[in-house]
Amino acid sequence: MVMNRRKHSEKTPVNQGPEDTAPEPNKINASTHYDFSGKNLTPYGGLLPVITMLEKLGFQSLVEQTVTSKRIPRAMDLYRFLLGIVLGLYIGFPRLNQLRFVARDPILTGILKVTKLPVQSTFWRFLNALYRPVARQMLSIMRTMRTRVWEAANVKLEVVTIDTDTTVHTLYGQQMGGRKGYNPKNKGKKSFQPMLTFIAETREYVWGELRNGDRPTGKQIGDHLRNVGGALPPGVKQIYGRADSGLYCREAVEGYEQLNARFVICARKTARLVEELRQAEWQPSPKTDADEECEFRYQPEGWSKPYRFVALRKEKPRAELEAEESEQYQLFETSHYKYRVFVTDFAEPIDFVVWFYGQRGGAENLIKEANNDAGLAAHPSGRFDVNGNHFQLAMLAYNLNCWLMLFNREPQADATELRHTTLATSRLRFLFVAAKIWRHAGRTGISYSDHYEEKGVFARLMDRLRRIAPRGEGYAPVMVPALR
Repeated sequence: MVMNRRKHSEKTPVNQGPEDTAPEPNKINASTHYDFSGKNLTPYGGLLPVITMLEKLGFQSLVEQTVTSKRIPRAMDLYRFLLGIVLGLYIGFPRLNQLRFVARDPILTGILKVTKLPVQSTFWRFLNALYRPVARQMLSIMRTMRTRVWEAANVKLEVVTIDTDTTVHTLYGQQMGGRKGYNPKNKGKKSFQPMLTFIAETREYVWGELRNGDRPTGKQIGDHLRNVGGALPPGVKQIYGRADSGLYCREAVEGYEQLNARFVICARKTARLVEELRQAEWQPSPKTDADEECEFRYQPEGWSKPYRFVALRKEKPRAELEAEESEQYQLFETSHYKYRVFVTDFAEPIDFVVWFYGQRGGAENLIKEANNDAGLAAHPSGRFDVNGNHFQLAMLAYNLNCWLMLFNREPQADATELRHTTLATSRLRFLFVAAKIWRHAGRTGISYSDHYEEKGVFARLMDRLRRIAPRGEGYAPVMVPALR
């Protein structure tokens, strides 16, 4: 009889340490050898998720069907010229002459299917040849892309908050459309004053336009808000709107009402409004940072009906009274108090209205991100129409980051818990990734470092993007649960 003693013996213990000895650290010093013989190396390995998302969502066919241009470029076609400019802005190059630094980058040239990017003058001729309607066409492309992204990323928001604001871009050249207007940081200098609207929940740019330095008129504000309503995805059923006193006018209120949107607008000081504030019945305000609060019905001159106005006031410090320092235009000045007034159709208590409007500060951070990181404040041309087209290309680069973050979010269903990763941080985490492009047996691949700290998150993002597929007239969701 054969005895199998191993059958009843104890299991072999697991090795308690690594089999290989840990390598010694690289010794880098002043005499370390260097050369330029490395091939197919790129510092922008994070462009792979970007082009994967655009390809899966049909971005190329959308651009070719929407953007019109009589110029037929020879170096690259129209789509690749636009894509090259947008990717340059996404990488962090707001000027066309800076594209020469990545003219031979293997991943960028591989995406654009060229051996080398064209020279700066070629990009300039292409950009100058685009007509002014291209800005509207880019907005149409972003509207369609937003709908596709929401479908594929399983975003089911039925209630959204739109934040509308203006910003000031100081001009240092002779750009067409520059005006001497409201410019608190550089008084007396010419500027542009573009208007932008963002979705507070997803931080996406919805609508905007490059404007001259004059204050926007009521008609322009009303048209802007109506365009915002048309640019929202079809699943949105309820809209909440917030705007500062720069947009305080009758047309803004009527624009919100045409969208069936609930709104809060910071009111601007007028003589009649100050008189109403002095005659109002003030009560203590324990739930806000102000001393007192009040509300009243008031119909400004030219408005169709009276609206609810809520106000806060805080007593000025004695030192401020003596110095008579100028305050922000939202904080109205009288002899002893600083006032803050809002017009709204909310029926909620005053402290809720004030808290809701206070969340609008996020829009100012998004504008700052677009100006500093996406190249929005870089107006490369003296022609207003060229700068308007470049404006929309910069905001498309900004939206690329927002859309990638929707696909890269954690499995969560509450939109209020969705955290925003700025474009500058996304570049450091997911874009500036060293990679090597290899070709073997007719296949092309990209190898990343095994020391990359975000490789788990990166792999999860790529898996989600590669599972995007059309379903009927839309796209099948690749994530659960739905973001609501």
